[in-house]
Formats: sequence, structure tokens, C-alpha cells
Amino acid sequence: MISFENDYIQGAHPEILKRLAETNLEPLSGYGSDPYCESAREKIRRVCGSENAEVHFLAGGTQTNAVVIDSMLNGYEGVVAADSGHIAVHEAGAVEFTGHKVLTVPGHTGKIDPGELEQYLEGFYRDENHEHMVFPGMVYLSHPTEFGTLYTKEELKQISEICRQYEIPLYLDGARLGYGLMSRETDVTLPDVAEFCDVFYIGGTKVGALCGEAVVFPKKAPRHFLTSVKQHGALLAKGRLLGIQFDTLFTDDLYFKISRHAARMAEKLKEVLREKGLPFAWESPTNQQFVVMEDSRMEQLREKVAFSFWEKADAEHTVVRFATSWGTTEEEIEELRRLL
Repeated sequence: MISFENDYIQGAHPEILKRLAETNLEPLSGYGSDPYCESAREKIRRVCGSENAEVHFLAGGTQTNAVVIDSMLNGYEGVVAADSGHIAVHEAGAVEFTGHKVLTVPGHTGKIDPGELEQYLEGFYRDENHEHMVFPGMVYLSHPTEFGTLYTKEELKQISEICRQYEIPLYLDGARLGYGLMSRETDVTLPDVAEFCDVFYIGGTKVGALCGEAVVFPKKAPRHFLTSVKQHGALLAKGRLLGIQFDTLFTDDLYFKISRHAARMAEKLKEVLREKGLPFAWESPTNQQFVVMEDSRMEQLREKVAFSFWEKADAEHTVVRFATSWGTTEEEIEELRRLL
């Protein structure tokens, strides 16, 4: 059995496991106050081009989204997201569980259109009853999106300007950020993300880490953010486990190297899928690829290959997802070619 099910099927990059083992017996302070966490913060500040950024480490993506959004919104505010956004669909209502509504706008293969966002915000404040409604207090983007698509630099800039016009923060979910940054079709850099966003996170769980996400506030975090993390049960006592991982990922450009590898494997994967006559549901420039398969062929392939159900295309066809990762090998892609 070979697997293209997702980008976190492997445990962790060998360099991370090596560093965790090497530092295992060191007595270190907890809750992110150890020297490895501080070293990781400095390296992240440097690659983001934000020398004063505040960086915090959390264990997982859903946890990160719930904590960040709850800490930045007033009780009467919600968060604007594409109707396909992770927080609106696949996080089991985690944001709503904190007491904040997810306010959805149409997504276009996962992306929010800047013009439609502006119309939505204008319409909200034109409504004479808006004082009785949930206020849009933040905008949430996924980059790459749940469809593997990417915002352009100009789109991020426009959305950022709209958010600043309405004095609400822009939050970017970077669970797969590395795979987006290393796509050969992107014009967005990490310093661009830091410039246009008020908060974002650099995903580790899906990009080589055993677990962990690095939350970056390029300018300033909410007051007592660490206390808010603790209140949500998200403050890891052995913070070293996250700090060591991110310190390793941002040593010698490892994060970017393994992300680039996944992007290269995705291009090879696309070649195989096209060669075997599988139509793409939409074009994705990142590590997630979506194709339409006849149900009978899909069930046959499932006996030897793991991949993800996405949605039904019609009564006899299904959209499925194949994902590459930092750990995907050329041998696996060749085996997929043979099986198809």
C-alpha cells in the first residue's frame, strides 16, 4: 500500500527526531521559555523580515485557529471566512464553541474575492439594524486554501487594505504555508505575508514537524496572549518539544527545502495523473491535487493506494485528492503510475 492520503502521514523529518533525541536529557524551563524556543523565534523573525514580531508555539491547527481568533475578537464579533474555509467546515465548530460566529462569504476555489469582501463589509454597515447583528471583527484566509489554490501578492495586498480601512485584523491560516511559498507559480514571500497580515501561523504539523504551529504577530500580539493560550488549555508545559522542532526547521533552510521537495513531487504527480487520463477538478499549484475518478476505478485503486474523498462529482464519479509531502518519494509516484 502506498499513500497520498494527506501531508501528515509520516511522523517527523529525521533531523527533527535527531535533535529531539540529542536534547532529550537537557533540563529546560517550560512553557516556551527555553533557549530553543527563543532561538526558533529569532530565526522566524529573521525569515519574516520582522525583527519585532511576537512568536508563540501551539500544538495543532484547529487549536491555533480557535485560540487566535478568540483572543482577538470582542464578544459581539465574528470572523469572516470563505464558505469553504477550514474554520467553517472541517473544525467541528471549534470557533463557534468559543462564542464567535463564522461569517461566511462565497469562496472561489477556496479564495475570497477582495471586491466581494469589500461589498460584504460595506453592506453590513449600511444595514440600519447592524447594531443588532454579529459584527465582522476579523478576516480569515487559508494560504494555500483547502483547494490547494494560492492568493497572489496583489490579492493579499487588496484584502489587507480593506481590513485596515475597516480596522479589523487579517489572519492567515498557514497550515501548509511552506508548500505555498515554494510553489513555482507563486509571487508571495514570507515577508509579504508578514507585511500584509496582522497575524498568521507557519504550519509545522503538515510540513515536516511531529506537531506544532508557529503563530506570528508581526507587530504586536493581543494583551496577555500567553494567558489566553493557557486559558484554552493550549499551553504546552514541555514547550521545548515545539521550540526544538521549529529551531530545526529554520536551520539551514530545512523548512523551505522540504517544502520545495513536496512541490516538485506534486508536479511529477500531476504528470502521472494527466498521462493516465484523469481530469482535474480544478488547477492547483501546490501539493494537493484533485481529480475526478469513476467510482468503479476509484474503488479498485483503493485496494493499493490511499487517497482522500473530497466530494461527489455526480452519481458515478467522485472528486478525490492526492497529496504529496516532504516525505513523498519518486518511487511512490512511479508505483502509482504502474497501478493506474
